[in-house]
Amino acid sequence: MESPPKRIVTRPDFDGIVCAVLLRDAEDIVSDVYWVEPNEIQTGKADIRPGDIIANLPFSSECTLWFDHHISNKPKNEFRGAFDVAPSAARVIYRYYQEKGIMDDRYDELLFHTDVIDAAQLSLDQVRFPEKYPYILLSMTIKNNDYEDIDYWNLLVDLLKDTSADQLMDHPRVHPRCREVIKENAEWESHLKAHTRIENGISITDFRSLETVPAGNRFLSYSMFPESIASVKIRFDSPACRNVQVSVGRSIFNRKCNVNIGKLLSGFGGGGHAGAGGCTLPAENAEENLRKILKAMVDNQPVD
Repeated sequence: MESPPKRIVTRPDFDGIVCAVLLRDAEDIVSDVYWVEPNEIQTGKADIRPGDIIANLPFSSECTLWFDHHISNKPKNEFRGAFDVAPSAARVIYRYYQEKGIMDDRYDELLFHTDVIDAAQLSLDQVRFPEKYPYILLSMTIKNNDYEDIDYWNLLVDLLKDTSADQLMDHPRVHPRCREVIKENAEWESHLKAHTRIENGISITDFRSLETVPAGNRFLSYSMFPESIASVKIRFDSPACRNVQVSVGRSIFNRKCNVNIGKLLSGFGGGGHAGAGGCTLPAENAEENLRKILKAMVDNQPVD
């Protein structure tokens, strides 16, 4: 009996793209990547099949191999693949295949920058001026606007196998996106100032009054509001306003937040790392759950 075809399933962020680069190489996969968001796995909306290799996403019992590093996704049952609380899911994959003697050190530079970006191990200069740092700027070009950019994500998977971010800066499809990100980041600061308030050491940015939610450097608020130990960003997920998306993060500069954010948000149908995560709340009970999330952040106690 033939084995089911292999397919990479990952999420559209820089870590996910690098996961796809590594898995294509290690598993000799030529099929298109299946791009999904974590909540699509959690709600069963994603079409997961035998043969699928899932990376940087919650576990599905339908898959053949699974790799992740999010503390909220720590497995309780046996599975094939690897899990570790590492700086990136790509790092987990890299170690797994190196131990099998399949992968050499050709991706060391790419993995170094993936760890820095996904674990938010950034300096103040990198946050304020990402245009000076090609890998960081490239990571900011990866956005999910209703899966409009699948061709671009696939392009980066192809290119990053043999091309450094420095070389990619002049690519005809990458360069315009980088320029757009620089422009967005310049405008993002004014949006944060207009829609952010500080409550008990937590910066709360609420974009629900805006028809179009702005995009920008997710770490900028930590340099703008240095007194805050964590940030909470709130927005509707679509013009229909049926769901509220919540993103929470520990400050990467004022490191006094004790809350395990991934574990906290797993209680609200979401998840993430100890230092950052997100969840989607039905609009009808969003305010009640937002109060609970904010209270946990203000209380600033570890979440078991």
